[in-house]
Amino acid sequence: MNGDVLPHEVRHSRLINASPVYYGWVILFVGAVGSILSSPGQTYVISVFIDYFIKDLGVDRWLVSTLYTAGTLGGSFALPFVGRQIDKRGPRLILGYVCVLFGLTCIGMGYVKGAVGLGLGFFALRMLGQGSLGLVCKNAINQWWVRRRGFVMGIAGVAASLLGSGSFPGLVNWMIPEFGWRTSYIILGFGVLTIMVPLGAIFIRNRPEDYGLQPDGHAEDNEAKGDDEPLEVNWTLDEAIRTPTFWIVSASLGSMSALSTGMTFHFFSIFDDSGLSSSVAASVFLPIAAVGASVQFAGGLLIDRIPVRLMVAVALLLQSTALVMASILTGAEMALGMGVIMGMRGGLQLIVSSVVWAKFFGRRYLGSITGVSSTLMVGSSALGPMPFGVARDIFGSYHLVLNAFAVIPTILAVLCLVYAKTPRRKSGP
Repeated sequence: MNGDVLPHEVRHSRLINASPVYYGWVILFVGAVGSILSSPGQTYVISVFIDYFIKDLGVDRWLVSTLYTAGTLGGSFALPFVGRQIDKRGPRLILGYVCVLFGLTCIGMGYVKGAVGLGLGFFALRMLGQGSLGLVCKNAINQWWVRRRGFVMGIAGVAASLLGSGSFPGLVNWMIPEFGWRTSYIILGFGVLTIMVPLGAIFIRNRPEDYGLQPDGHAEDNEAKGDDEPLEVNWTLDEAIRTPTFWIVSASLGSMSALSTGMTFHFFSIFDDSGLSSSVAASVFLPIAAVGASVQFAGGLLIDRIPVRLMVAVALLLQSTALVMASILTGAEMALGMGVIMGMRGGLQLIVSSVVWAKFFGRRYLGSITGVSSTLMVGSSALGPMPFGVARDIFGSYHLVLNAFAVIPTILAVLCLVYAKTPRRKSGP
């Protein structure tokens, strides 16, 4: 089976017909808002709460790290199912379910009483926020764009970086002293329910072809190319996972997810060990986001012109650099420099992970393919916090683990440059 899209009945939508612009721009806006509102389930927000969990719930740092690892790993196993449901039922319905459950989970975090409740909360936050919400939003956008996919995902990345990872840590760091950590999570949950649920229900539509449209707004996209090359080649999940490129790129993205999550989870503790305040730590998220947004936007423009393996290799080397810098922080200026490096790495990783699977394998089975790749990435991110926390408790610092782990992305960068080539079918679309 080659994954060609079957003919289907064209639907009619007053909303799409009334739109003064190509409706893919509306999908882009809603998807970007969804990515921003996944923040309460992302490590950069959860990290602000960690010391409050430890103090208020009476648990050790190693236990919180272990619970976070277990919750993230467990939550990642649901993503292939979510991906298949996106393919089967469309992003619109799945987005509604995910946002309702995610909002309720955030509210539930305000009532956590012990280690068991915290572990269950981590499981739901990571499965629904970091995993499912991000997955369905990216899939929704990818369905409406093909040739301009890198450009529009770059725009979505700018919004998510500046208003998500760039703003939410500072916002939550202000909210907790004002309202308490429990009430803060409840407020975040109501924000998801009152903003994202209506936006998704009203504005999200599954595929442009369902409404007689073509991706990117072209009426006759194949003819626009002036040749017989198809708009895209659709691979099934089984075909995709048989390519070495799938596994090498997944391993590279997964390693960065693990290491960046480990750093971010203990971000405030790493700064405290270096004699830097929580305010300085929170302030670094803004340059991370600003640089990341710029690099992500530029990467979106360049991803069709520069080999993906080169972009991934550069991101891996930047990850190694950030780990080494974190082990020798000496002041706010160096912390700012580390933030710039982290932002560059994050921008490259995000644009690649947002675009690469649709670019390589098409849209028809994108949910299934990204469901598996997301499991690998989210599952990998689960492995980051625990060794960092254990090393801190045993050795009294993060120095050893930061430097030891810097070797991993360096090795993967070499492998990526050599083996992660664009997959090609031997014959036929």
